[in-house]
Amino acid sequence: MQVIRHPSPCPEGASVVTIGAYDGVHLGHLALLGEVKRRAAQLGAASAVVTFDRHPATVVRPESAPRLLCDLDQKLELLERAGVDRTLVVRFDAERSRESAEDFVREVLVGCLSARAVVVGADFHFGHARRGNLELLSAMGRELGFEVVGVSLVSRGSEPVSSTRIRRLVAAGEVEEAASLLGRDYEVRGQVVPGDRRAGAELGFPTANVAVPPEVLVPGDGIYAGWFEVPGQGCHPAAVYVGRRPTFYGADAPATLEAYLIGFSGDLYGDRARVRFVRRIRSDQAFGSAGELAAQMSRDIDAARAALSA
Repeated sequence: MQVIRHPSPCPEGASVVTIGAYDGVHLGHLALLGEVKRRAAQLGAASAVVTFDRHPATVVRPESAPRLLCDLDQKLELLERAGVDRTLVVRFDAERSRESAEDFVREVLVGCLSARAVVVGADFHFGHARRGNLELLSAMGRELGFEVVGVSLVSRGSEPVSSTRIRRLVAAGEVEEAASLLGRDYEVRGQVVPGDRRAGAELGFPTANVAVPPEVLVPGDGIYAGWFEVPGQGCHPAAVYVGRRPTFYGADAPATLEAYLIGFSGDLYGDRARVRFVRRIRSDQAFGSAGELAAQMSRDIDAARAALSA
């Protein structure tokens, strides 16, 4: 997949384009991308995504901006996996937030990507004050020579599939249901860093502590069965802990993500890790002693092993 960082030189040739934050690249996004690729094949054009270097809400309403389901690098990997030909990454800053929908269409969709068709969700909005919508796009398409295709939202159960819905599930620890809407296990990434060594030194279960960027959403506190991968060093079954270690610390302690890699011994400090959450085993809780906690951790590891081999 070709990645273009706007305003780098624009690609040659016509495109069929979709636009959005594409946070998580979930099943609803994949349905849109499928239509983009189908139309592109019909027109002999490239399939293209326009997305942003950060979530627009971090600029427009930073006090209530959501945690992300994936960072930009992971998003680009997911778009490539979906079979997109090119992705244009637009810097979203205060100036861009004031840009009119009409100027965005002329500059980016037509001027840079030579759009022959634009595919968006039926409820799509863009541009300053969210004035851009399907109706405005259609009017500009008639003027500038591109077709506009509105795609109905994909639903699972009683609600459409959306990044907001998935964030709610992940925050509640409902990672299996989140996976059913993503089309894959929920994953976070970060660097393996030193912990306080309690799990290894006092409990007998050495863990890899992963520093996840603060803008990325980590599942709700609890114990999970998951997979721990360091690219180039294999993927390992793991019991993953998310929480504030209430047996040792108070409720105001910083949250931590640490994983016990089943059947692995080695030094991972400094490596970049990917942690995938498969199933929640239990909620976090405080124990009366380190010994009680160690006994429960042993049971958690057995439960994780069983969940991952099922």
